[in-house]
Amino acid sequence: MGFYKIIIIILVIFLKTGNVLSLENIFNVNNIEITKKTNNSNEDLANKAIKKGYGKLLEKILLKKDIENLSGLEFPKIKQLVSYYQIVDEAQSNFKNKVNFNIFFDKDKLHTLFSNKNISYSDISDKELYLLPVIQKKNQIFIYNKNYYYDNWNKIYQSELIEFVLPIENIEVIQNISTNKENLYGIDLKNLFKEYENKNLALVLIEDTSSNEEKIFIRTRILNKKIDKTIKVKKDDKNTEKFSEEIIKVISDELINIIKSQNLIDIRTPSFLNARLINNKKNNLVELNNRLRNIDTVDGIFIQEFNNKYVLLKLRYLGKLDKIISQLKKQNIMLQLIGDQWNLIIKQ
Repeated sequence: MGFYKIIIIILVIFLKTGNVLSLENIFNVNNIEITKKTNNSNEDLANKAIKKGYGKLLEKILLKKDIENLSGLEFPKIKQLVSYYQIVDEAQSNFKNKVNFNIFFDKDKLHTLFSNKNISYSDISDKELYLLPVIQKKNQIFIYNKNYYYDNWNKIYQSELIEFVLPIENIEVIQNISTNKENLYGIDLKNLFKEYENKNLALVLIEDTSSNEEKIFIRTRILNKKIDKTIKVKKDDKNTEKFSEEIIKVISDELINIIKSQNLIDIRTPSFLNARLINNKKNNLVELNNRLRNIDTVDGIFIQEFNNKYVLLKLRYLGKLDKIISQLKKQNIMLQLIGDQWNLIIKQ
């Protein structure tokens, strides 16, 4: 009788939390700093924080074209997307006239908005991009030495979304590029970055022609998919250093957009996974539910069958299967295929 009481309690938990699974997710925007003036009420400050947080959220999860589509949303509609906000202890701020907010946007309401606008959003799991900028000037190639971009990339541009990792100097890389200097556009990134072949990779070729416009070729391998792009940056009236800084910013934004494009989630086409959880501990199902709350792409859990040996669950998730497997692993949940049956294993 005790077993069935436990199952009833678990069923209640799942029914109450089936669609609200993530307490800390990509739809939260933290540390929104607002300047406080003497005539500002708390509501004024909160409204400013919500508006600013909404803009940061769009930058974090949407492609450029979709940011433009939603940036003009009226504030009353933006405010309806917020579950709640949190004021960070003002005593922690270095400035008395600054207030920090954490904004928590409602996942389901955002899903509805994106679905109505026919927009997919990006959920990036691997935030590292191994990047090598190379300068081509006349008949010379600059890889590590005398390369402003290699020396200054992370000084000029930093992002909370992507970490740009510039590999240390490697003689094999120099030899590879020298061997292929007549066809750098066709170089194989997996051979160039042998130490990081399973990571996100980017080779940036910058043609320094001392003209008013720089031509830049970007070769990437994101989630094992090859993506090439050519862009141009106009100098206008900028001096050489300012122009180089502008090039870094333009390329960085383009690389982030490419990574977003390969991590898109279409909420209109969820997937389903039937998996069995063996009942070897009383709290297994509750513990599973608690951990799944931390995975944004899990959109629902449904109990199909249960007995004293196992529980058969249906997980509704967004995105690709390999992505959900990776996210489960981060929560110490192993998903194994034994025969034709998926099994969930919770690790301590």
